[in-house]
Amino acid sequence: MRKAYSLLLYLALPFMLVYLGFRGLKDQGWTSRWRERFAFYREPTPIGGVVVHAASVGEINAASPLVAALLRDMPEVPVTLTTFTPTGSRRARELFGQQVRHLFVPIDLPGAARRLFRHVQPRLLIVMETEIWPNLFAAARQAGVPVIMSNARLSASSMSGYRKVRPLIAHALGGLAWVGAQTRKDRDRLVSLGAPSQRTTVTGNIKFDLPVSATLEQEATALRAEWGPGRPVLTAGSTRPGDETVLLSAFGQIRQHYPDTLMILAPRHPERFAEAAASVRNAGYSVSLRSEGNEGAADTDCLVVDTLGELMRYYACSDVAFVGGTFADIGGHNLLEPAALGKPVLFGPHTENVDAIARELESCGGGRRLHSESDLVESLAEWFEDETGRRAAGLAAKKRVESGRGAVEQNMDRVRDIIRRS
Repeated sequence: MRKAYSLLLYLALPFMLVYLGFRGLKDQGWTSRWRERFAFYREPTPIGGVVVHAASVGEINAASPLVAALLRDMPEVPVTLTTFTPTGSRRARELFGQQVRHLFVPIDLPGAARRLFRHVQPRLLIVMETEIWPNLFAAARQAGVPVIMSNARLSASSMSGYRKVRPLIAHALGGLAWVGAQTRKDRDRLVSLGAPSQRTTVTGNIKFDLPVSATLEQEATALRAEWGPGRPVLTAGSTRPGDETVLLSAFGQIRQHYPDTLMILAPRHPERFAEAAASVRNAGYSVSLRSEGNEGAADTDCLVVDTLGELMRYYACSDVAFVGGTFADIGGHNLLEPAALGKPVLFGPHTENVDAIARELESCGGGRRLHSESDLVESLAEWFEDETGRRAAGLAAKKRVESGRGAVEQNMDRVRDIIRRS
């Protein structure tokens, strides 16, 4: 079945090139290194190391505790990060600078996958979350490179889609050296699709191990002093258009009761920064842009974070956090970032990608699922008014994050074992 898959990719190749060109009109990162999309790399890459594949910003953030552990505990082993998106590339550079080499992963064509392994000659490939690439996995097997899937998750909707091509997916998963699944449900779904049962274990979610800078609290205190004492602050992170429609309407309602409320809006994708800022202005609110160095004067209604890598900083500034991709039917983004900072977390009904964490935050009282705009308004009003309740919810969220740490070390145990045997 992999031959049929490869044939379809070759037939679709002209459309992929058009797609890359179209994305390149808004972000030249899609086309500036286009040769890498076919594994023609210009610069040499350190060989004999570990390749970590993380598709985009979300996966890079998830991989960051593991990459940091690799760099700390195995400094003699080169680390190469591969991403599909240019925003993932930029995030990798922001987090790790020159400590890692970055490459774009090629389109999953057989020849391109083989070229990648000839170029890097790794001892191990680590694939984050739900990145299943049949030709990439097959090329790794041919090259004798073990592959592990780290922080693996599989939603019910994704599983339904993969079942339609189960022979292809089973062949890809069956050769994995190890799978570290986030939850028991994720493990069972992956095994049912062909992951090796005896080598698929539940490790928990690596995102629980995310580092929190010791300076964030001081920075947040200083910023809030600039915005005005006692001003209620809502930070909405990783938002999509479907989230922002609800947020803006709720913002108007909550300001009827708390007129000095500041909303910090951090859209998920850079190509939407200008669009999001325009939608806030069109709704009649004054806007400050982070990229212009204005972090929100006392008379600013909304600060739009049109930069990358600073979301934790602005979660730290908030009284209440909302995580996007949850009113928008996307499946949800990282709920643990605000929780780790002791902030009560609000999210919409669509949490398929983060369902276990959403349920755990609900259960401990650190998070709240919203089903409507009115739910959002009511929850904001409640937590803005009740500082004691708000702080208790934030503390419960933080404790849940702290109790969930440890997945990175389980993954590192497997990595060390494979590297020793390679």
